[in-house]
Amino acid sequence: MKQLPIIALLTDFGTVDWYVASLRGVLVSRAPKARIIDITHEIPPYDVIAAALTLSACVEFFPRKTVFLVVVDPAVGTRRSLLAMEVNGRFFVGPDNGLLSPVASSAKRYAAVHLTKPSFWLKPVSRTFHGRDILAPVAAYLAKGGALSRLGTVARHLHPSPIPPCHSYPKRQEGSIVHIDRFGNLLTNIPATKKPVAVLFRQRRLPVVSSYATAPKGKLVALVGSLGMWELAVREESAAASFRIKPGEAVILRS
Repeated sequence: MKQLPIIALLTDFGTVDWYVASLRGVLVSRAPKARIIDITHEIPPYDVIAAALTLSACVEFFPRKTVFLVVVDPAVGTRRSLLAMEVNGRFFVGPDNGLLSPVASSAKRYAAVHLTKPSFWLKPVSRTFHGRDILAPVAAYLAKGGALSRLGTVARHLHPSPIPPCHSYPKRQEGSIVHIDRFGNLLTNIPATKKPVAVLFRQRRLPVVSSYATAPKGKLVALVGSLGMWELAVREESAAASFRIKPGEAVILRS
């Protein structure tokens, strides 16, 4: 049986207003056979880092030829570029503000174009809703098997990733909190590639546990999360709220 095309949506639109419904309306009008999947519409407004992390976390679990429509676009209506991209047989459509860069950097090769061909867009184009008028029609076109190269000019460089880098040294890794999930767990940018002698946060050594359930209650602990990155957590509580932790705070692993 031939696989139906999949369009996966990731936005900061929420579900109260008409924005998501407008995207879906364009998609089902232009690609009626496509299956539309909502990754989430609860990215915090304008949070490009959260969007980039969320996209990177789930891409590999979708089949090839999936089209990811990603709209977290604080600079909508300005001269910033819009992109369509192919990475490992999957397609991505979104603003060139860094949120697609981690996906591109995970592959040895990728192909990307700036969206410069208005013939593929809705008319007229709103200055405040490029997701509906430009990105959604392009996503529908790709879902129907359209050629990436027809959409615009080659993009040779992408905007840098918004996720701050982890710095590795012979005896330590220096990173930071980059995201807080809905449970209050604190995700870092430190990959679990080395077994640490100590995990340090706010000049304190944290207990290292294997899972949330093995942590002592009320204690801030460190563990390797499902993304293969180090996290800080409190068992059955919000670590962020309990210890008033915000993104950007430093975490150090000594090995």
